[in-house]
Amino acid sequence: MTFCLAMKVQDGLVGIADTRVVSGKECMTAKKVTIHQNSGKHTSFIMTSGLRSLRDKAVTYFQEVIDEEDKTFNKLYKMVNAFGEQVKRVAMEDRKALEEAGLSFNLYALVAGQLEDDKEPMLYMLYPEGNWVEVGQGSPYFIIGNTGHGKPLLDRALKYESSMEFALKVGFLSFNATRVSANDVEYPIDVVTCRKDDFHIVEKRFNRDDMQRYAVWWQERIAQSIHEMPDEWVDLVFDQTAKVGD
Repeated sequence: MTFCLAMKVQDGLVGIADTRVVSGKECMTAKKVTIHQNSGKHTSFIMTSGLRSLRDKAVTYFQEVIDEEDKTFNKLYKMVNAFGEQVKRVAMEDRKALEEAGLSFNLYALVAGQLEDDKEPMLYMLYPEGNWVEVGQGSPYFIIGNTGHGKPLLDRALKYESSMEFALKVGFLSFNATRVSANDVEYPIDVVTCRKDDFHIVEKRFNRDDMQRYAVWWQERIAQSIHEMPDEWVDLVFDQTAKVGD
């Protein structure tokens, strides 16, 4: 499985992706973020989940389009359309064989960045069918891969008005919640950030040892908060239990 999270807040973009790839009984580490940027006003990244072979093929085809056709884009949605065409191309080539083998065509992608004519950083989620949706301010993030465990924290805490620093913190805690509850999401994690109108992506990799003390800190705070939660209603339950026992 995969954990890929991209967040769009008012000051820019923050992305976090794990690196665990499971193939049969084997686990390996592989990067799930592809960065595209040049000296001009073009900064973007693509995160993917699904079968690794599908991801590698679609990304390779897309890079060929850029290189062979000297293709440039002035708005991110045009880049998303172009990548979507390559996803559909891979589907035409591989879907039938996958289904015959009992597998599904399950390539999802997050495409984010800011290009020359974009007024602000943009974030899209691309489906296996090649269509896409754009993130909105009401729910300023997308997760692909293992989505269930980390989503509640983001829904409660992340706002479009949040700072990029806050987004990175809550994004890490979302990853940590997923890693604790799922054995197919794991360190290292790749973090990417892109500030509005900066046209430059910063990338950093963190290992388990880098982040362990923060994970422990959070776990201790959760337990402490539960102890500090008002418990008048709890007393009602156990008082009633005691009376029944008497």
